[in-house]
Amino acid sequence: MLITIFHHSYIILARYKIKSYFYDAMRKNKIKVFFWVLSSFLFINKGIAQISPYSREAIQFTGKVVTSDERGDVLPLPYTTIAVKGTSRGASSEIDGYFSFVALKGETIVFSRIGFKTVEYTIPDTLKGDYYSWIQIMSTDNILLPEVVIYPWPSREHFKQDLLAMDITNELREAARKNMAQDVLREMRYGVPSDGREAASMTFRQTANRATFAGQIAPQRIFDVFAWKQFIESWKRGDFKKKKNKNDSSN
Repeated sequence: MLITIFHHSYIILARYKIKSYFYDAMRKNKIKVFFWVLSSFLFINKGIAQISPYSREAIQFTGKVVTSDERGDVLPLPYTTIAVKGTSRGASSEIDGYFSFVALKGETIVFSRIGFKTVEYTIPDTLKGDYYSWIQIMSTDNILLPEVVIYPWPSREHFKQDLLAMDITNELREAARKNMAQDVLREMRYGVPSDGREAASMTFRQTANRATFAGQIAPQRIFDVFAWKQFIESWKRGDFKKKKNKNDSSN
């Protein structure tokens, strides 16, 4: 609406100026100069109309955005931003990679998505029809970010100040000594149950050992030097005595 009002106002003003110049030229016998100015004005106006983007023809720009996986299979790429460069017009691809919106011939289309390289494509301005389809292939873009280390203190100086200012009483020191005692650690070794990863790893190892000797007698480890070494170390640590005490306490 504002463009139309401005255009009409410009025409009225131009007509008024041309009309005044015409009367002045008539009085001064400068008709040739008047026609030269009028011809130049019409030529410039025609050139501006041809350059204006509003003179381009609109088309229905449709297509599909795809990418490829590690095996080379083509996959649709949803949620890709398809925008007209320099404007706020555009669309985004759907779950199957399809998109459709109105664009002008000769405009540049920008395809962008996080994790993929941005691609620009210019619609040909020599199209004859009102519809144009395009398949855009997007390639992944790897961005190496610098290593980030998160500390509970802003700097080493702050850590040093807090460490030196820490009040370590005798009670805390005694509690730490008791928690790190060998008897407590040995008790925790046999009392704390295995987590899911440890239990699964042990089950897989046992299954693999049974499958290795399937259909035959498993070899005896009575002459295995490493097995005897483990047995002697366990006996010195008192592992068997600990188990015996547990059995007695349970009875």
